[in-house]
Amino acid sequence: MIPLSVLDLAPVREGDTPADALRNTLDLARHCERWGYRRYWLAEHHNMTGIASAATSVVIGHVAGGTRTIRVGAGGIMLPNHSPLVIAEQFGTLESLYPGRIDLGLGRAPGTDMVTARALRRDPRAADTFPDDVLELQALLGPVQPGQPYRAVPGAGTNVPLWILGSSLYGAQLAAALGLPYAFASHFAPEALMQALQVYRDHFRPSAQLDRPHAMPGVSVFAADTDEEARRLFTTAQQSFTRMIRNTRGQLPPPIDDIEGFWTPAEKAQVSRMLSCAFVGSPATVKRELQKFVDATRADELMVASAIYDHAARLRSYELLAELGRDLAPASARAPGAREAGPI
Repeated sequence: MIPLSVLDLAPVREGDTPADALRNTLDLARHCERWGYRRYWLAEHHNMTGIASAATSVVIGHVAGGTRTIRVGAGGIMLPNHSPLVIAEQFGTLESLYPGRIDLGLGRAPGTDMVTARALRRDPRAADTFPDDVLELQALLGPVQPGQPYRAVPGAGTNVPLWILGSSLYGAQLAAALGLPYAFASHFAPEALMQALQVYRDHFRPSAQLDRPHAMPGVSVFAADTDEEARRLFTTAQQSFTRMIRNTRGQLPPPIDDIEGFWTPAEKAQVSRMLSCAFVGSPATVKRELQKFVDATRADELMVASAIYDHAARLRSYELLAELGRDLAPASARAPGAREAGPI
């Protein structure tokens, strides 16, 4: 059985408020905990009317406080938007409140448009120091060293597990060099997936946190009792990605009967490329196609993001995935006796 985890953007549906979205997030997290998902991650985005997880560490606390066992974390925090000290304090606090359950995934994109990035007081050059910022954050979460001029309180000594997130070779190289687990955003940017995984595995250096590569590609799953029903649910994501191309983002739209009448052939081709790691259909269909993906990528874990409009249908999709996931076999090309170091 390959571990399954959840990436939730706390989507705000058309006709709903962010408060509704956050209630749905906690409800989904509680269900996923019961269904055996390993972790539940929230992502930092700003100035997006369809996403309610901008204050990511706050939402993580909301979810962790409303669950008991599932790991909860960031997928991710856009570190160049923040001081490493502030993030160490935030996640050190979360780890102190919910020990052994907090993850910290790190990205270097702004998580928004450049106008909003400036409103965040983000330095346009901040991404250039991302590797140094990761090391500083890692040190602040580690044991206090003699002569250390400042420390994170809470934070120091908590050793919150770090992940590197990415959609290019840059993140793969950094995760490999630092010996950290790696999550690839193939649920919306799959082009470099296979090359990035190869670079990560070929150049991985063991670390105190991890002694062998641990790769978690992102996928989207739209599961329903029939293929036809699942394809209709999928039109919500197809509309959202088309609007992204048109630069007309908004709240999460309801599904429609005729997606072909919504987009142009050029938009269809581009959206289909972006969503090529989406698995849509009945449990049998999803299981068959998802197993091919696991075999091809040799994924150690899957992170699943599913932008489904109807909350009950979203719950049902994750429930069906949990059931079929019990029969998903990990790829066999793993080193005999290999073990995971650290609580990832």
